[in-house]
Amino acid sequence: MIVRNLEEARQTDRLVTAENGNWDSTRLSLADDGGNCSFHVTRIYEGTETHIHYKHHFEAVFCMEGEGEVETLADGKIWPIKPGDIYILDQHDEHLLRASKTMHLACVFTPGLTGKEVHREDGSYAPADEADDSQPL
Repeated sequence: MIVRNLEEARQTDRLVTAENGNWDSTRLSLADDGGNCSFHVTRIYEGTETHIHYKHHFEAVFCMEGEGEVETLADGKIWPIKPGDIYILDQHDEHLLRASKTMHLACVFTPGLTGKEVHREDGSYAPADEADDSQPL
């Protein structure tokens, strides 16, 4: 059994902050915990836009608090996001995530993240077998 507290985890290296300050993510469960997925609580800060493209990971995102929108770049379609909504990137959709009010999101990744991933310039993470463990969280 593993039990972790969100606020306590935010005081450790499980809290990862974007270099540009758009978001932070607390990795409550990672690949080395033994599951086939990882679970994160992510905050997307008000007034920001983040380019994301998970080419090698399936992600489901549940909005707990805040408001914003997701735009898929392939077709320019925009979906408003509010508490109680889930969006699922089942096609590895390249997208922009915008927060009009700071969003608190519960995110599940498959395969699970190691916690050492760094977003590449195109918004993606490297495949798990190519992850560079020398990169900072």
